[in-house]
Amino acid sequence: NLKEIAPPITVDFLVVAGGGSSTGDIAGGGGAGGLRTSYGTNSGGGSAAEPSLSLLSGTLYTVEVGPGGVGTNYQTNIGNNGSNSSISGANITTISSDGGGAGSVVGAANSGGSGGGARSTDSKGNGTIDQGYGGGNNTIYSAGSGGGGGASQLGQQGGSNFNGNGGSGLAVSITGSSVNYAGGGGGGGRADTGYPGGTGGIGGGGNGGGSGTTMTSGSPNTGGGGGGNNVNVNPGGSGGSGVVILRYPSSYSVTVGAGLSTGVLNGTVSGGTDKYTTFTAGTGTITFS
Repeated sequence: NLKEIAPPITVDFLVVAGGGSSTGDIAGGGGAGGLRTSYGTNSGGGSAAEPSLSLLSGTLYTVEVGPGGVGTNYQTNIGNNGSNSSISGANITTISSDGGGAGSVVGAANSGGSGGGARSTDSKGNGTIDQGYGGGNNTIYSAGSGGGGGASQLGQQGGSNFNGNGGSGLAVSITGSSVNYAGGGGGGGRADTGYPGGTGGIGGGGNGGGSGTTMTSGSPNTGGGGGGNNVNVNPGGSGGSGVVILRYPSSYSVTVGAGLSTGVLNGTVSGGTDKYTTFTAGTGTITFS
């Protein structure tokens, strides 16, 4: 007798990496984590949404959720990149998003999923093609810092009397509700000049510190970049952790192995019948049944 072969399962994905961090003393904002998705019309970096995955029941797949980069103080000159997020398995091409690039206060900012912002005329970080945009810097030496790049927008350039905002993230409705992910961090300002820090990009980007503004880190599970700081004795903002979300037909369920944390497990999408699972931290295997 021929063994019945189960058909592949059509699964949509959102894979957002951890955001980049920043540092202190008029530092550029951290870049957002790279964003790749098959759901909706658009993905990160201005690209079209990617094809859905075809997964097999009973097959092990590995999911990794990247943490954000940790903020540093100004003596290090630059923050830390975020870590990659991914989903991989034997019968699929790995979907991997790059960690966000770190913002800098001295020297070039780092490239990443979205690029970090830089102070003054130092080089800004670049984004990864089809994942995010580059950060900003400044055309004027020793002036305001640039914002970190986001999934759908470049980080803003700083000016002689202002600091760049973080680039906007991207709204994705894979859970049935529209949520913004992967906003860049705002550039840090100089408190002694009276200029505020840049605003974090929509999608979890942290605000830059400055006159009348307080530095904040990227929001958890958004991949938002950390805000640059204006105080040289305090660290810049850390990047927000990434997230992986899978959406699949309601006739299937996901079983999660050790090492992975979930926010929602086999929940029903808002206004629909599909299920979804949100992976919020760690690395581990999953199976569909």
